[in-house]
Amino acid sequence: MHRTTRRRTLRTVAIASIALAAAALTGCSAGSQSDAKTFTIMQYEDPSTPQGQGWKTALQIFRKKHPDVDVKFQTTSFDGFRKNAKLVLGGNKVPDVVEFNKGNADGGQLASQGLLENLDDAVKRYHWDDKVSGAMQSFAKYDEQGKAGSGDWYGIPNVGEYVTFYYNKDKFRQAGISGEPKTMAEFTADLQKLKDAGITPISSSAAVNQGFNQMWIWYSLVAAAADRKQIDDFMFLKGKVDFSKDPWKTGTKEFQDWIDKGYVGSDLGGLNFEQANVNFLSGKTGMLIWNNGVFSRIKDQASFDWGSFTLPGAAMTMGSSGHLWGVPAKSGNKDLAYDWINTTLSAKVQNQIGSLGGLPLAGDTAKISDPVTKAYTQRFDEVVQDDTLAFYPDYPVPGFLDFIQNNMSAMSNRNETADEYLTKLQAFYDDGKKTVDQG
Repeated sequence: MHRTTRRRTLRTVAIASIALAAAALTGCSAGSQSDAKTFTIMQYEDPSTPQGQGWKTALQIFRKKHPDVDVKFQTTSFDGFRKNAKLVLGGNKVPDVVEFNKGNADGGQLASQGLLENLDDAVKRYHWDDKVSGAMQSFAKYDEQGKAGSGDWYGIPNVGEYVTFYYNKDKFRQAGISGEPKTMAEFTADLQKLKDAGITPISSSAAVNQGFNQMWIWYSLVAAAADRKQIDDFMFLKGKVDFSKDPWKTGTKEFQDWIDKGYVGSDLGGLNFEQANVNFLSGKTGMLIWNNGVFSRIKDQASFDWGSFTLPGAAMTMGSSGHLWGVPAKSGNKDLAYDWINTTLSAKVQNQIGSLGGLPLAGDTAKISDPVTKAYTQRFDEVVQDDTLAFYPDYPVPGFLDFIQNNMSAMSNRNETADEYLTKLQAFYDDGKKTVDQG
């Protein structure tokens, strides 16, 4: 989930682009370390995002360092690569380095099936563990069964992510709200004030394909009442998770209440995350829930005064390390792949990403000159230091993202209750956990 920010291309186009990209990889023969004339990077960050801008700089540095290498920079979509990763990485001609989604459901499956190279030696050689530390390592490592949180390194993140509520200060004033809420009670009262003023409180989406906003609202409400152990038991399959109890019950009931009261809008089953972004940017809604992937866009495009805050009073906040760079097991240019990853972690690239609000893991927050961007980054630094990141809900078991999105759509359309969803969630999670445990 990870997600960052990222997921703009329609799924049909994404699948086609992956197929064409895979067919075009003519310079990377499986297992060959001698052919360094063509080096292929496959990623899915939008070029306008902080990461996309950072990759442009990294490309300039990398090409200058390797003038004899023909560097192919191929862009697909998050959803397209996630659904076709095994096909792309399992062929005889593969990219040399790829961006992939973290978590047991995606990265863990690729690692356990031998499709990704073990990066332990490269981590030691380049000291990446000094730059990617603490909770940011959680989804970079996987054990033999593909469980995240321990084991060997298979991916390297460059940035962090956390979810905030971006808000339109003009809409808040219109509804009689004087400032940012400090407690959950104040927040829910503000939601009602916005609704009473004829303003949709939160811009959301619940399409079964890329309708991520409702999932993030739901999980934010769950995480708000959770502790570290409850999140880790769920995320890393460490213990029994009973979805009929808190924080799952309370969070999901609250989520249904927000739907019933109209706090998240209506007809969400036909909206994807991009449409939710546009509705907020066009001034139609009071707030938007999203991560730092939209920060620079709002900063550049919003025609109104805006701010952001994490869910007030929440014990845990949605967020994680960003998506991962990985090296396919069949990459023909592994040493170049390691150097590419190292380039993206260089000070120049990381500080550029930071200046744009991209939350770099190896950047220097003190070097950010814009006060809005610095404050946004400092808030993330605090969440990481406090160890209160709840990660994203779709990571633990295979197929979880599609399952959750389908049920978010059903709940949003009032075709499913909180209790019905939690019952289905228990069955799907338990079955998925057995699959992961069996390897």
